[in-house]
Amino acid sequence: MAADDVHRLPGYRGDRSRLPDPGRRRIRKTVIGTGLVTYSWMAGSTTPFSTRALLSVLLPGAVIAGFAYGRSPERVPPPDSLDVAGFSYWMICLAALFEWEASAFKDNSLWWHPSLTDLVNPLIAPHPVKSAAFLAWMLAGWALVKR
Repeated sequence: MAADDVHRLPGYRGDRSRLPDPGRRRIRKTVIGTGLVTYSWMAGSTTPFSTRALLSVLLPGAVIAGFAYGRSPERVPPPDSLDVAGFSYWMICLAALFEWEASAFKDNSLWWHPSLTDLVNPLIAPHPVKSAAFLAWMLAGWALVKR
């Protein structure tokens, strides 16, 4: 045949053995997912504002920052035009949330004007909900870095 004299790299078998095995990929995703759920469960069990809680937040943040620093980002081309109406809606929402938090901080978060954290804390107080929120936070961070 014409292709018999083609130089091949060492380890090339001519078949699909170099392609990732779908079973191995599934096992890897299962192990990583189990590790993330376990870590979230342990991080959700920490008492707020403790050293252990701080470290449980800093560790995944440092890992994700390491991935972000180590990978060279692909540049996204700038848009041709900016949607001013959509941008202004986001800015109004962000300004309102910032004002809410700042005024609650200034007023020492009285009962009639609670801060957002005072409203959210009772919602995420149960351990499973706090752990799920922590897992969502880690996955959102990974999605931002992966992007």
